[in-house]
Formats: sequence, C-alpha cells, structure tokens
Amino acid sequence: MGLHLKEGADDLQENHEINVTPFIDVMLVLLIIFMVAAPLATVDVKIDLPASSAKPAPRPEKPIYLSIKEDKSLFLDNDQVDPSLLGATLDRLTKSDKEKTIFVRGDKGVDYGDLMVVMDNLRSAGYLKIGLVGLETVGKP
Repeated sequence: MGLHLKEGADDLQENHEINVTPFIDVMLVLLIIFMVAAPLATVDVKIDLPASSAKPAPRPEKPIYLSIKEDKSLFLDNDQVDPSLLGATLDRLTKSDKEKTIFVRGDKGVDYGDLMVVMDNLRSAGYLKIGLVGLETVGKP
C-alpha cells in the first residue's frame, strides 16, 4: 500500500517504496511480443533480386583495365599483352604498386575457366585487388 494510517492521528504518512509491479508487467508483455516477432523478421525465401540502380562508386584517377576478348587475347588499357608477360607489364604500369586495383573487363563469350586463369595469373603476380567491370543496369533484370 502507498499510505499507512496511524491510530489516533488524522495525518496521512507517505510511503517511499516504489511499486514495480506495473513495470514488470510491461516488460513481460514486451518480452512476449519480441519473442513472437523475432522469428518473423528472418526471411528464408530464395529470390532473384533485381539489378541495383545505386550510384556507382567513383573511378580512380588512372584506372588500369585488363580486357579479355572472346579469342582470349589480353589488352592492358589499349595495348595487347602476351599472357606470359602480364605480371611484368603490370609492374611497369603500376610502378610495382601491388595495392593498385586492376579492373577486369571480360567479353560475354569468354569462358569462365579462361577468366579464372587470367585472374589466377593476376594473383600469382601479386595483384590481389581485382575489380570486375560490367554494364550498369537501371532496374532491368
């Protein structure tokens, strides 16, 4: 109780204890709500998401593009390069800066295995930052 009455006195004395029962009731109700709502927040349905229309990341000052044509020929920027000299040519272009990102542009007709061989050559040359370049689509699947 919040108030105690003294016998023989008309003054009401205040009780300074906090009644926490309503707070516990509210916390239990919130706990039940969150226990029910948490499993509903996770989605296990596999869907094919649409293309992103987000603003593309800014390009570096002087990007280095490695292009792979359908006939498996390699081009660094606009110059054709022999696949066996790829690492040495990249070292010359980047001044041996292995932290530079190499942007790989592959033709649609390039086999996935051939693309992986070129990426393995880049990795063995020490270039681990590789960016894949594609066409930007705005809301198209």
